[in-house]
Amino acid sequence: MPRRPLPFFENVTILDAGAEGKAVARVNDLVVFVPFCVPGDVVDIQVISKRKSYCEGKAVKFHHYSELRVDPFCEHFGTCGGCRWQNLSYEQQLQYKQKQIDDHFTRIGKFSFPPLNPILHSPLTTGYRNKLEYTFSDRRWLNADDMALPAEERQSNGLGFHIPTLFDRVLDINHCYHQPEPSNAIRLAVRDFTLNRGWSYYNPRSHEGFMRNLLIRNAVAGDLMVIVVFAYDAPDEIKMLMTFLADTFPQITSLIYVINTKQNDVITDQEMLLWKGDPYITETMEAPVEGGKKLQFRIGPVSFYQTNPLQAYYLYKTAFDFAGFTGDELVYDLYCGTGTITNFVAPYVKKAVGVEYVPSAIDDAHTNSELNNINNTVYFAGDLAKVLNEEFVLQNGRPDVIITDPPRSGMHESVVKQILLIESQKVIYVSCNPATQARDIALMIEKYEVTAVQPVDMFPHTHHVENVALLTLRK
Repeated sequence: MPRRPLPFFENVTILDAGAEGKAVARVNDLVVFVPFCVPGDVVDIQVISKRKSYCEGKAVKFHHYSELRVDPFCEHFGTCGGCRWQNLSYEQQLQYKQKQIDDHFTRIGKFSFPPLNPILHSPLTTGYRNKLEYTFSDRRWLNADDMALPAEERQSNGLGFHIPTLFDRVLDINHCYHQPEPSNAIRLAVRDFTLNRGWSYYNPRSHEGFMRNLLIRNAVAGDLMVIVVFAYDAPDEIKMLMTFLADTFPQITSLIYVINTKQNDVITDQEMLLWKGDPYITETMEAPVEGGKKLQFRIGPVSFYQTNPLQAYYLYKTAFDFAGFTGDELVYDLYCGTGTITNFVAPYVKKAVGVEYVPSAIDDAHTNSELNNINNTVYFAGDLAKVLNEEFVLQNGRPDVIITDPPRSGMHESVVKQILLIESQKVIYVSCNPATQARDIALMIEKYEVTAVQPVDMFPHTHHVENVALLTLRK
């Protein structure tokens, strides 16, 4: 039996900006999600997938362009999935991000909360990222100009970002605005060097090819780390490329390579082979109080650090200010990562206890405490759902303040239950996903009330937003 054709909707007005950076329209009782549109556009929509209560579509014709539109600055906009809100002014982006948090707290959480503080805008809207990962692929995404060429003249190798939903297709990037130079120069130099020598790019289906990944990390003070990932050991070729990078870009302070023979791109379990410089870069951050000592954080090849370092300060400063420390507090920092928040608050409290799932992150956290001569921190590695129990509290003390900064999936329900049993006076919930944050807070609302909410924009031109909520124990 032939499939019923998917609907085609004409003259539909885009109503809102929604999840995953997609715009939202409504046709009768059906919600339609459409990428690369902005509220106020009037479009024809071809549905490409349909569910009971919603469908996904693409705009195939514009009848009217919204007054909220601005011209995207990147040539890759519309194909690359990285900056889907470039066609909205930054001021409008901030408004929709703030609205997103309000909607999640109202619709998902269904708890009362005070008016949101105005969202903290990012000091930089381009060049704000300190880490980018590029992928080599022999299945480059071909545009209309490419397809017009004879098959034998098409360049199939590319170095760039994965096309959304297509794991084996990579968009070859000419210029990315995410990271400051020499990020683009390094990527283009590596691409030209390898293409000119006919080196093979990786195929994720057959798992063949030599060049796999290129990672570039930088610090505000100028440190620069470059990591090249090869699919197998070829000493002569590796020496050629690493020598070329070291000679061409003397500003690289940490040059590393990895040989990853696995069938996935994860390198956290691989040996980091240092070619030149230090095995880390160092980031600095101002103290949360005037006159305080500036902090330093060592960042290794696989260490986590907030991707927008300038805005990370304001995120942590918000958490610090919400806590209202007097100097005598015991603080738990849950999902502490490499101890950035732990060390940020530790000089101003009695003791700070960090807990994190990844053992290597805890190693980094210890290093960062030592680097800053902070001696009132302790760290534990393990699954928080198992580590945070009554025995742990008896051994480490009942915290006055809990700071929690979980991954996008939010907190495990057992962690929420344990926080409720602990009954700290304050819980400061830092979240990169207000939807799961709202879900978790709803589980805590019988014992805690939300007394302050501060959105923080870490990722301009995307729909992503960080949010800090202060929960105060009910009397």
